[in-house]
Amino acid sequence: MALHTWLAFLVACWVISLSPGAGAIASMSSGLQYGFWRGYWNALGLQLGLALQIAIVAAGVGAILAASALAFSLIKWFGVAYLVYLAVQQWRALPSELHADAPRPVGRPLTLVARGFLVNVSNPKAIVFMLAVLPQFLDPHAPLLPQYLLMGVTMITVDLIVMAGYTGLAAKVLRALRSPRQQRLVNRSFAGMFVGAAALLATVRRAA
Repeated sequence: MALHTWLAFLVACWVISLSPGAGAIASMSSGLQYGFWRGYWNALGLQLGLALQIAIVAAGVGAILAASALAFSLIKWFGVAYLVYLAVQQWRALPSELHADAPRPVGRPLTLVARGFLVNVSNPKAIVFMLAVLPQFLDPHAPLLPQYLLMGVTMITVDLIVMAGYTGLAAKVLRALRSPRQQRLVNRSFAGMFVGAAALLATVRRAA
């Protein structure tokens, strides 16, 4: 891959990662609930999902999934159901009085990793998007595997940085929330965002 091609791909990665989506909402939700260091496990799960999607596209399986109406629908509706589940969990999250030295809730790292993984891997739109975008940056006359590896490392690195920003921003907000009423309003706002993301995913249609 030529340097100018990689630089163009790098810019595209920043634009894609900064665009608000289910991953950003999940990162902010985790940062709000658990703080930065514990909540960032969610971002690691997001990257595992992203890596799997890139591998699926690189292996050619992505084209099969994109062409299969049944596979596309199954993944899509699983994603919708999971986002609604996260919305319910966020809505029901119990607020507590916070003080400057009060500890944050402790989330299980593996649970947060699995949560992030499922958010990303259950989005068939991402696979279709990668099928449309990634080949534009490939040099067909050069070995494909190293190019896919380079693009994968680039996308994951950029997304880790962006999700660190989303998680850290929400973690800072947590310290400013003192009353249960404030926390309840924020939790329900995030629940609404998860529902919105689910509604958007439900409208996605497989390209003919």
